[in-house]
Amino acid sequence: MFQRLREDINSVFDRDPAARNFLEVLTNYPGLHALLIHRCGHWLWKKNLKWLARTLSTFSRWLTGIEIHPGATIGRRFFIDHGMGVVIGETALVGDNVTLYQGVTLGGTSWNKGKRHPTLEDGVIVGAGAKILGPFTVGAGAKIGSNAVVTKEVPPGATVVGIPGKIVKRADPDVEEALDVDPIRREAICQKFGFDAYGVSQDMPDPVARSMQAMLDHMHAVDERIERMCSTLSKLDANYHDGHLPKLRDEDFAGVLDEHDTGCAAPEKPATQPGKPEIGLNDDSLPPRNG
Repeated sequence: MFQRLREDINSVFDRDPAARNFLEVLTNYPGLHALLIHRCGHWLWKKNLKWLARTLSTFSRWLTGIEIHPGATIGRRFFIDHGMGVVIGETALVGDNVTLYQGVTLGGTSWNKGKRHPTLEDGVIVGAGAKILGPFTVGAGAKIGSNAVVTKEVPPGATVVGIPGKIVKRADPDVEEALDVDPIRREAICQKFGFDAYGVSQDMPDPVARSMQAMLDHMHAVDERIERMCSTLSKLDANYHDGHLPKLRDEDFAGVLDEHDTGCAAPEKPATQPGKPEIGLNDDSLPPRNG
């Protein structure tokens, strides 16, 4: 028992640089308090003393702001940082060396009895406010970004962000076909369309930015193929003259850019008939109102 307590306290020192000494961790870390009370409640739950176990869980929630169902199974060196608002359901399974931050929910999506809550394997890190909902497995070493909503299985070592959760990084990335793309020319296409897809680096992946990058690469490949067709036609037909594509001018997109900047279309002035002056709202030429 004391060995497990020392292990839990050492795990706090490993993952929280703000921890200074043994006494501070033991007396001022609600995540540690909730874990110790849960272990007692879980022992009572397995002894079929369910009411007493639930009462102890309710007391822990009142004391720490962390709600852990006594039926949940939690492994060794489990760490809840800050912890306010953390909810762990009855059938949740948490492995060793797992870290949760405040506002995390390990919840269920079904009212049927049986396995309803997620399984977190060893070394999983779940960011603040993330919701993991359903009876699936989050693989070992996976990372769940803050405020992500995860409803599907996560492979080991993956990183998931967004609502709904999307995998933006894998431990074993999928093999992608290498495109023969000139980076200078691709950058020129980006500048021509007024969009820089590289504002988000590969170190901070963004699914939308990756989609735009894929579209630009596809446009570049289409452009290359069209040039090859034109070159082939020039060789087949001596009378064929290779023409140039019209340039994209800023003037052609002035109205679109103005609408984008303001969020609405520019108002159009009403047409006036020849010989009639324009009448404004504050014009003195308006006839007086009756009364």
